Amino acid sequence: MYPTLYPYGVGGFEDPSRPTALSFEHQAKYYLSLSDRSFRYHYSFIFVVLNILQRRKAHLHTYFTVKKSSFDTVARQLTCVSPEVLQRLAVKLEQESKLSNLSPEEENALKLLRQVNTLSARIPGSQASKIFVRNEIRNYYGYFGLPHIFFTFNPSAAHSPIFQVMFGDTTVDLSQRLPHIPEGRLRAIRLAQDPVAAAEFFEFSFRCLFGYLFGWDFSKAQSTVQGGILGHI
Repeated sequence: MYPTLYPYGVGGFEDPSRPTALSFEHQAKYYLSLSDRSFRYHYSFIFVVLNILQRRKAHLHTYFTVKKSSFDTVARQLTCVSPEVLQRLAVKLEQESKLSNLSPEEENALKLLRQVNTLSARIPGSQASKIFVRNEIRNYYGYFGLPHIFFTFNPSAAHSPIFQVMFGDTTVDLSQRLPHIPEGRLRAIRLAQDPVAAAEFFEFSFRCLFGYLFGWDFSKAQSTVQGGILGHI
């Protein structure tokens, strides 16, 4: 599939001849962390890997919920719907066809689907995963009470000299108080070219912030003995 990335035809994902089993996700992370940045800079590799991961999560971690009063009825009717009917219905909905042209079986399937809610909180990048994280934050309110300080942390990789060094620019001198960085257009091109370095920059930034400013020990998942500027969090 990628002759420029695998010129010898070996090293693919989930190779059954591999002595030690290696998961798809771990192997993808390994390829993106290589010093040879061919996988990072490829125009479609990252998107294809993310799409495969999302599809797998969708198949393994998608659940249906329905009201308790109609559970028995909906469960029996769902087992009677054939995959062919659902496939035809999906094609018509994707093509935005008129719902008046549906067959009786497709209408019945559509009515059942309207009574069912889909939960996909574990699919990375999905709207449900974002809602899941927001609900977790709201749960903290109920346990700890409303926060007294709201802090927004949004480091910009495009304007940071640290990101330029992570990208591989050896001309940026971080020992200076105001390091000289390239022009804005080149910084934007670098950010688009290497999104993995941008993600690494963000993780490095928030770990430094919580570690040195707020006194958080990531290895122990608790505040350090000294604490930070807000005490122990």
